[in-house]
Amino acid sequence: MNGPGDPNEGGVRADPVDEAGPLDRETALRLLARADQLFDEGQFEEAGRYYQRIYGFDDPPITASALYGLGNALYRLNREEVALTVWEQILKLPETPSTYLAWRQIAALRVREGDLNGALTAYREADRRAPAADKAEIASRLGWLAKETGDKRGAARHFRRSRGSTMPIVTYGIIAITVIVSISAWAGLNVSRGGVDYGPIYPALWLDKAAVAQGELWRLVTVTLVHAPDPTFMFIHLGFNMYALYLVGPVVETIYGPARMALMYVLTAIAGSTASFVFVPQGQSVGASGAVFGLFGILLVASRVHHPMLDRRGRAITAQVGTLILINLALGFGAGGGSIDNAAHVGGLLGGMWLALILLPPGAPTLSGMWQRPTGTQPAGWRASPLLQAIGVAALALVLAVGLLVGSQAYRRGAAGEFNEQPLAGAALPQIGA
Repeated sequence: MNGPGDPNEGGVRADPVDEAGPLDRETALRLLARADQLFDEGQFEEAGRYYQRIYGFDDPPITASALYGLGNALYRLNREEVALTVWEQILKLPETPSTYLAWRQIAALRVREGDLNGALTAYREADRRAPAADKAEIASRLGWLAKETGDKRGAARHFRRSRGSTMPIVTYGIIAITVIVSISAWAGLNVSRGGVDYGPIYPALWLDKAAVAQGELWRLVTVTLVHAPDPTFMFIHLGFNMYALYLVGPVVETIYGPARMALMYVLTAIAGSTASFVFVPQGQSVGASGAVFGLFGILLVASRVHHPMLDRRGRAITAQVGTLILINLALGFGAGGGSIDNAAHVGGLLGGMWLALILLPPGAPTLSGMWQRPTGTQPAGWRASPLLQAIGVAALALVLAVGLLVGSQAYRRGAAGEFNEQPLAGAALPQIGA
């Protein structure tokens, strides 16, 4: 008796689909590939025969793939109830890549049957297993089903997810840490007739230009954690910066995702601090406004170059960001009275604009990514490759390193001049309507 795929008595290789008995792995995979080919050619009944031959193979991923294909073939043959039963068999197997696909097919079939609650359950199961690329689509369908079943709050939540809008944990984390550290630093102040004792926190974290010249580079970032050491102005300074961060931070985090939001905040803080070190070498500076201006720059460029799909709040803030930048720069240069570190504002702004230009948004879908020509191709546009994005970030890092080197050498040559005892406050003053 010939085994599966062995030549028969006439010397012709037997088709294993017609053979009885167990299959080896190589034969099962060959049958699966042939079934997929027949399905793609529109030979659904013949494809179903091949898929059915593989059913029962003792490798769950292969069996699940065969069941998924068989269900699709039956559905194309207008045997929807049988197809549903076959897809449900996949759910009884151990978890495989086909489990997610089966839940999607079951959900879609439930929608066509009018069983919206059943579809909701199935799409929720699919959402738990969906790859990142499918998350937005599944969330959109969950939003539609929630809306149709009367769950307006759930619908709004799912639609936000479909646009990439999730809780901005990095933004809220930065705000929480900054507020705690700033208030703790302020609590350590001691103002007397003899002068001001800044306590332990301010001197450890502020942007002390002399200390930076000696290699204390952490101050380029930690300066964002402390604000004006003045009993009255500190709360105004901190409040304005944190309110601005509360407004623009979630939008940037929606566009770029939490990891890139954190990276961009740090890099724009360094850019602002480096500009301050080079152009305002005297004294000390405090405040997060260099990084906040960086987020303004990111939003300004990203919204016009990458065209992210945002919710109503995000669109409203994005539409006003250019005006906000101009107002805050005008206030800094015109009404600062020498106490506002405008170099940090401009440095952070330019750093943010460069990062937004070179880095593609992975967090929110974009109009260019959603639109296709009738031929199925995407339109030509600014699409930096991963290598080019890495080179762009490296270029910024190189510019900042050169700036620090130049500033340090100038400082050591005595070009810095006299130091001021009162730290400069880099306050951003956003006036954003709801």
